[in-house]
Amino acid sequence: MLPLLLAVTEAAATTGEPSIVEKFGIEWHYVVWQIASFLILFVVLYKFGIKPTIATMEARNQKIETGLKHAEEMQAKLAATAQESTQIIKQAQLEAQKFIDEARRVAKDLSDKQQAEALQRSADMIARAQQASELAHRKMLDQARSEIARLVVTTTERVLAKQLTDADRAAYNATATKELSVL
Repeated sequence: MLPLLLAVTEAAATTGEPSIVEKFGIEWHYVVWQIASFLILFVVLYKFGIKPTIATMEARNQKIETGLKHAEEMQAKLAATAQESTQIIKQAQLEAQKFIDEARRVAKDLSDKQQAEALQRSADMIARAQQASELAHRKMLDQARSEIARLVVTTTERVLAKQLTDADRAAYNATATKELSVL
């Protein structure tokens, strides 16, 4: 700026007009002191104001970048965790379904086993009842045969009007029994 001012002053001096310096009453030693004051103020402000402010801003920018990186990492971890938890839930559902299927199968097997046992017990009870019925039937038939044989002997005795001996009675009973068993 100073060379420009000197050039304007020289041009004005050669033309005969008063120079800008003379028009405005600029004194060079004040201009030099003002420039020196400005430079000192600029250096002080730069060293104690601008430089710490820039350093603080850089530190904040670094923290913001670190925070953004951390947030991105956390978001990635969150997505991975969500995917992992989804996988775990699916696995747990599959295992639960397996347990349910196994429980159903065991319950069905137990039910089938109990039903088979109940059928077997009822078949055994029916067989025993049939055996008991047959045994009672045989016993009743034997009693009936004995009674019929006794009645035949008594009737024969009365018809013949004679007293039979025990040997005759036994022979008639045996004959009547044989004939009744054929029926």
